[in-house]
Amino acid sequence: MTIGSQEELEGLKRVGRLVAQALLRMSEAAQPGVTTRDLDEVGASFLRAHGARSGPQLVYKFPGFNCISVNDQIVHGVPNKRLLRPGDAVKLDVTAELDGFYADSATTVVLDGEGSEAGRKMLACAQSAFGEAMKVARANTRVNEIGRAIDREVRRHGFSVVKDLTGHGVGRSIHEPPSVPNFYHPLNADVLRDGMVIAVEPIISSKPARTVTAEDGWTMSTHNKALAAHYEHTIVITQGEPIIVTAA
Repeated sequence: MTIGSQEELEGLKRVGRLVAQALLRMSEAAQPGVTTRDLDEVGASFLRAHGARSGPQLVYKFPGFNCISVNDQIVHGVPNKRLLRPGDAVKLDVTAELDGFYADSATTVVLDGEGSEAGRKMLACAQSAFGEAMKVARANTRVNEIGRAIDREVRRHGFSVVKDLTGHGVGRSIHEPPSVPNFYHPLNADVLRDGMVIAVEPIISSKPARTVTAEDGWTMSTHNKALAAHYEHTIVITQGEPIIVTAA
C-alpha cells in the first residue's frame, strides 16, 4: 500500500507496535525445553488480547498464528511439538492484522549453547544488512538498490543471501507489490515512492543454498542444512529516513 493520510499512517503504526511487542515477548520466552507451539501461543495470546489477528491465517490459512523456524529452517515453519535446544537459531516471524492494516516483522533468537556463536554472527550480519538497506531506502530510488546494499553487506561478512526469498510490499495484506529482492536484480525497474509500505527482510544462510519445502507444505529449509537467519521490519518510504513501524 501507499500511505495516503495521517490516519492511515497511525493505523499502520498501531499494528506495527503490537507486532514489535509480540516479538519481544516471544523472544524472551524462547528457552531450551520450550516447544515452538508454546512460543506461538505466547505471541498469539498477546495479539488476540489486543484485537489483532494472524495475517498468515487470514490470507493463507496457515496452521499456526506465527511462523517459527529453527536452524536450517528458513521461513514459514509450522509451530509444533519440537523442543528448543541449546544453540538453536530460532526465527520468529510475526505478521498481524488490526483494523485492516498489516505489519510484518521477524528476528532470529540464538539460544546459549554449542553452536550459538555462529548463529549470533549471522544475526549480527542480517541486522547490519538491514541497516545498510535503510541508508538507501528513499523515495525515487530504485528498489534494487536495497538488494544491492543487503547483498554487499552479507558478502562482506562471509555469508550468502537466500535468493529464492524476498521482501515485499505490505499494508493491506501480507504480500503486495513490489517484490524487494535481497540482491541486485538488473532487470528490476521498480522505484520506491513516497508513502510506499514495504517489508525489508535480509534472509541469509551460512553458505550458498536453495530452498526446499517440507512435507507439511509450508516449512522452507536450506537444501544443504546450512544455518539460516532472518531479520525483518515493515517500513514506510519517505523523502528522508524511512519510518520503521515495527521498531520496538
